[in-house]
Amino acid sequence: MATMNDFSLPVRLFLKSYRWRRIDPVPWAPLRRPLAESRLALVSSAGFILPGQEPFKVNLAGGDGSFREIPSDTDVSLLTDAHRSESFDHEGMVRDPNLAFPIDRVRELAAAGRIGEVNHRHLSFMGSITAPGRLVRDHAPEAARRLRGDGVDVALLVPV
Repeated sequence: MATMNDFSLPVRLFLKSYRWRRIDPVPWAPLRRPLAESRLALVSSAGFILPGQEPFKVNLAGGDGSFREIPSDTDVSLLTDAHRSESFDHEGMVRDPNLAFPIDRVRELAAAGRIGEVNHRHLSFMGSITAPGRLVRDHAPEAARRLRGDGVDVALLVPV
């Protein structure tokens, strides 16, 4: 397990001074139907993009809160790591994007009948958003509208 000493000095100083937000109560919604009858979408903060998609703005103060749609039939080998953080080793998710965007595992669960259906689109956000105002105000509501419009019952959040 990593410790604070594993981070560079600038990252350690940032983490010690950062005002972490607390959300109380934590938003939560119980399942309305069994997973085997539910439509699932992935929502990852891996910052993955597909060829031809606009890159995330890595130099935007506070972070780029926008998202990219990833179609369900995407070959994960096409995903490009565009994550701005240097605070973790990207090698694992570059070698196997399923670590941060487990679409192949989700497809296997659907084939086995463990989940009802895989949504036709999934969402990739940039992690390391240090000023989440734009994300909360502008982008998260649109992401929720799209998934709700698709009839998604379960969003599997994959934080990176």
